[in-house]
Amino acid sequence: MQTWRPYTSCYPALLGLAGCAVGGGAGRPDALLVAALAPALGWLSGHYLGDYFDRGLDAIGKPHRPIPSGRLSTEAALYGGLACAALSAVLVVWANWRILPLFAVAMAGIVGYSKVFKRRGIAGNIARGSLTALTLVIGAMVAAPWPPWPLLPVAVGFLLHDTASNLVGTVRDVDGDRAGGYRSVAVHRGVRHAVRLALRLYAGGVALVALGAAWATVDPAAQLALIAVAAATGVVAFAPLVRAGDVVSARAALRAHELLVAERLVLAAAVVAGAAGGRFAVALVLPVLLFSLLTQALMRARHEFPPAAVAAGGKDRR
Repeated sequence: MQTWRPYTSCYPALLGLAGCAVGGGAGRPDALLVAALAPALGWLSGHYLGDYFDRGLDAIGKPHRPIPSGRLSTEAALYGGLACAALSAVLVVWANWRILPLFAVAMAGIVGYSKVFKRRGIAGNIARGSLTALTLVIGAMVAAPWPPWPLLPVAVGFLLHDTASNLVGTVRDVDGDRAGGYRSVAVHRGVRHAVRLALRLYAGGVALVALGAAWATVDPAAQLALIAVAAATGVVAFAPLVRAGDVVSARAALRAHELLVAERLVLAAAVVAGAAGGRFAVALVLPVLLFSLLTQALMRARHEFPPAAVAAGGKDRR
């Protein structure tokens, strides 16, 4: 269950739904189902394969995680990742065979992120952000032969947004990355630089998603309103990191990332609102947001920190 990271599982589904809605599939339940399920399976595949390829780094910085602790075998992680990828591939090819090259690029990106780019600074963060953009495009192509051009600013916006949130994650993991020889931005240029770069990328990403409201076909006002909620949450997430300067504790970085995990759900729902209506988007995101917040509260610290550190920190202080 830790490998699944259920607090993140709804995000790729919402991204797929957002892409599908922009692609004209808002009134097609079959397209919406495939657009949500295929990215969720691909995301789960990425978790399994990421844990498989990151097992050496996790053994150094996070030995309590499923593979280093022996609770999940390397074979189970590999086969689980491949099985989820295969199921996702079947769904997208059934919906639109033109998706297959993009699906192959996405799977290569998942493997490349862990095997190559993650240890190479900003390249790893961009690789992670690119997967989000691909998810939106694939979702759109479930409903249409080709992605519509109004999706472009939204896809680029989410690329920048998730590059930023991934950078915040590296601030949390700076000690383990340094010990494992990973040259993250926070390790190479310092925490202050990483936080400021993440903030600039985040602001640019949100601005581009807001620009996408200009082409919203159903409810641009609802899209902008939800973007405002997401942006306000982003300010709350980044403010303590900016104030902290050169030294940000792992727990402070985790708190910021927890907020961004919730914030990005609202941002994805904003795109759904623009293409499918505000009421539909709000009805969709509220239970998803509650599920993410609850599962983060129950599981997140135990996934990121050893049990002794969780007990010492106290869940109420996270």
